Amino acid sequence: MRLEADNKEWGHVVGWGENPEQQLGDLTDLFDAGEEEQDWQERALCAQTDPEAFFPEKGGSTREAKRICLGCEVKDECLEYALAHDERFGIWGGLSERERRKLKKRIV
Repeated sequence: MRLEADNKEWGHVVGWGENPEQQLGDLTDLFDAGEEEQDWQERALCAQTDPEAFFPEKGGSTREAKRICLGCEVKDECLEYALAHDERFGIWGGLSERERRKLKKRIV
């Protein structure tokens, strides 16, 4: 009986309200999404190459990274991730930061 009261109070502290089981399901969904994210990242060609090519210094060439992205099977997932997480540096999904900003403006 005391354990139930403690769990109910704890649920309110973390914002779970009256239905902690539903919130636990939501956390499981987040964990599963993290696994999917990790899956595409492991399959990405950039994970098998020099990461410096994907984060060139200001004014540096992006050609090599974009060439690698062209043949990558998870290019779309990568770009989607970068747009969703507002990645501001590097080549993601074959696009530079500037190209992603332009794309985002067209989408909105």
